[in-house]
Amino acid sequence: MPSVIAKKVLTFSLVSVPVGIVSATSEHKVPLHQVHATDGARVRYRKVCSRDGQEVPEEDIERGYELPDGRTLVLTRSDLESLPMADTREIRVLGFLPADRVDPLYYHRGYYLTAGPGAARPYALLCEALARSGRVAIGRTAIRTRDSLVAIGARDRVLSMITLLWPDEVRSPEHLAPEALRLQPEEVDLAGQLIDAFGEGFSPEAEEDEYTAALVRVVEAKAAGLPAPHAPDAAVFETAPVVDLTALLEEAIARAAAEHPKTAAARPAGEKPAARRGTRRPSPG
Repeated sequence: MPSVIAKKVLTFSLVSVPVGIVSATSEHKVPLHQVHATDGARVRYRKVCSRDGQEVPEEDIERGYELPDGRTLVLTRSDLESLPMADTREIRVLGFLPADRVDPLYYHRGYYLTAGPGAARPYALLCEALARSGRVAIGRTAIRTRDSLVAIGARDRVLSMITLLWPDEVRSPEHLAPEALRLQPEEVDLAGQLIDAFGEGFSPEAEEDEYTAALVRVVEAKAAGLPAPHAPDAAVFETAPVVDLTALLEEAIARAAAEHPKTAAARPAGEKPAARRGTRRPSPG
């Protein structure tokens, strides 16, 4: 079981639930080091003072903030650990929102909340109430001294917590969209059918980290004295202009139906994807 990162008190109104925070994720990592190419020796980094050139031990390193006049203001560990802010031992619930109201773009990092001593009943009650409501609790707390908004939900009878970026940390998409185009209703319908086709039977849990698996294969081969396997030549994608988007979507739907039998089975016998009347597929060549 992951170790408890911090112990908190989850509070909303008059309810207080002691909880522990544990990490909900673990990234795939193959331990690679920087080495000297000629002899494989590890490359080390030293922390050196830019003024006297002397190496600085870890206990003598603090944080600094550069003032407008160029001077550096030194902030000690004590300064950073005792910031004048609300109690960092609390996860304070601010309100509740439907789960789909939280834009995934704001997601930062995932955690689980474990029930603290004597908190099993209120913990289970809150978890069940959230699961039935389809809502998440939006709160705020500090994790490793950083103040964060959080979204708390229910997952398999366990409270999950995702730290959220602050609204001003998410950049505006202004000026990124292409100029307004008039889309044909048939095109929009076909695009929706294509989305439905790829949604049938899709399970993210079946996907694997291909990069890590490939890196392990290379390491194992070289450790055994074998040539490192390499990827085949990358496919070349030509960005030719789309002549008939409707025809292209129809072809994509037909291919998806072949790859996703559930999609084809769900369509009434003899029915084809909706097509724009009077439109012909371009002939090859």
